[in-house]
Amino acid sequence: MLAIYLSPLYILVNIYIFWRLTQWLSVCHGLFGSRPARIVSGLMYLFFATSLLVGFFLPAGSLQRFFKSVGNYWLGVLLYALLILACTELIRLTAWLRRRSRKGGAAHEEDGAESRPRSRRRRAIAGGAAALLIAVLSLWGVVNARIIHTTKYQVAVDKSGGGLEDLKVVLAADLHLGYNIGCRQMEDMVEKINREKPDLVVIAGDIFDNEYDALDDPDRLVQILGGISAKYGVYACYGNHDIQEKILAGFTFGSKDGKKESDPRMDAFLERAGITLLQDEGVLIDDSFYLFGRADAGKPGRGITVRKTPEEITADMDLSKPVLVMDHEPEELQELADAGVDVDLGGHTHDGQMFPGNMVMKFLWENPCGYLQKGQMHSIVTSGAGLFGPNMRVGTKAEICVVDIRFTGA
Repeated sequence: MLAIYLSPLYILVNIYIFWRLTQWLSVCHGLFGSRPARIVSGLMYLFFATSLLVGFFLPAGSLQRFFKSVGNYWLGVLLYALLILACTELIRLTAWLRRRSRKGGAAHEEDGAESRPRSRRRRAIAGGAAALLIAVLSLWGVVNARIIHTTKYQVAVDKSGGGLEDLKVVLAADLHLGYNIGCRQMEDMVEKINREKPDLVVIAGDIFDNEYDALDDPDRLVQILGGISAKYGVYACYGNHDIQEKILAGFTFGSKDGKKESDPRMDAFLERAGITLLQDEGVLIDDSFYLFGRADAGKPGRGITVRKTPEEITADMDLSKPVLVMDHEPEELQELADAGVDVDLGGHTHDGQMFPGNMVMKFLWENPCGYLQKGQMHSIVTSGAGLFGPNMRVGTKAEICVVDIRFTGA
């Protein structure tokens, strides 16, 4: 419903950007001021601006994939076009106010005719600089989103790991398999995971990007993810996007029956890939440590109406053993620490994904990305291996996290 309410704003933003674009093109060359040129440029702009909407209504298939992919790129371009043009308007307003405050305004008006060619050149150069900056940011965002980094952490847990002195855990999250992320990125991620020779791999939610039909090659993806090698296996929990819902520009539209559940094919996909799904449940591994996979805070999924509280998670555990928790959204950190959890592994935030989103995340989450200690508990939040919405990363990085845990208790 919110998408419908915001649609007039989206239309107005695009009208404004197109108006500024045609103004700049007309200043650059008189040809762009002609009616045929305006019609052609208008149709081209309309194609990009409506690509997500067209893809939303098309049936699943290659044509829908094309339009949704174009639309996801367009969202990133649109964001930086709007930000840069807003900065440009602020500069123009500041310059206008300074001129108004000067004395001798009449004399300046008399010289206006002589300065028009110079003013046109300035406008052409300013518009060119803005267009170049938008292009550079967008292109870098596309390239940067495809570079998966490896971030390493070392933590000490003051408990006995049984026969284990240490445990190497690889944390991945926010794969968002779908229109943006496919086989090539997963091959790169799996190669980097296996390079670390982990004891345990955990995938902390948002494995899918809502629509199972968006997967480019499910069988190949199963084969790739099935190639992850870890001593104790691969475990996962679901996130808020592991729910079968239609998406339009980041807004989700639920099913007709109102249920927020994973597509059964998602569950089967993970099983085929050898990934153990923990749905608000835990396991004791090698009689040495616990691993608990929480249901998502907002969309707990099939058969779960209210997820377990931190106290309920650890109620039946032997708290002399280390307790690791996968929680897609890094919430209830203090409560988890108080309940005896030692390591909380999460994602969800994408670290804001695109500047200035990474600045905003700091006000929304206690641990927006990286490491935070709460009492005796270690919270680690990854920015994610994939992305959501705009097919770009600017000011952030795609990553997997290697967490070396040392057990220091007797």
